[in-house]
Amino acid sequence: MTYDKAIEQLETLIQEMEDAEMLSIEAYKNKAKEAKKLLDFCKKELVTIEKEMQSINEQE
Repeated sequence: MTYDKAIEQLETLIQEMEDAEMLSIEAYKNKAKEAKKLLDFCKKELVTIEKEMQSINEQE
């Protein structure tokens, strides 16, 4: 998975949650769990990128 793909999936999940008038509690919970996983992945990717950028800056 890439950061961009995770963001795309997250946006889709959020839209589905906002649009679903009759979304069951179980379905909502499952979508929220998936959104949390995607957010955690994105945060981890951003931290990794930040560390890589710091390393590059230190080498200069």
